[in-house]
Amino acid sequence: MEKPLVYFLCTGNSCRSQMADGFLNAIGGPLYEVKSAGLEAHGLNPRAVKVMAESGVDISSNTSNIIDPETLNRATYVITLCGHADEHCPVISNPNVIKWHWGFDDPAKATGSEEEIMDQFRAVRDAIKSRVEQFVQEGK
Repeated sequence: MEKPLVYFLCTGNSCRSQMADGFLNAIGGPLYEVKSAGLEAHGLNPRAVKVMAESGVDISSNTSNIIDPETLNRATYVITLCGHADEHCPVISNPNVIKWHWGFDDPAKATGSEEEIMDQFRAVRDAIKSRVEQFVQEGK
């Protein structure tokens, strides 16, 4: 049986969508096919890799990808993680797709000392993990 495809979308596919991808693969990997992409490919953010490693999830081999129309249209779930991606998501021709918006602040825009910036990355990481756990448990 084919696993439902969850496609996480963000603006640059560097932080939030990568974290969601990593957590869903770690928590619900046997249940779902997981992919992530962005409206643009900004490259994998090293701080995102670092905070995910702190939580036991390795995303260091992930790549930053641009939205693929074929993947978008075969997805069971399309989940946007930032308002920009939600507003500018390409048209999805699959009438059965379930599209949700889970909005999270962009940790890449955090300012302050390195520790303050990392704290913002950790806060977003923890919020995304909680939301992914809810999705795996409740299917919504």
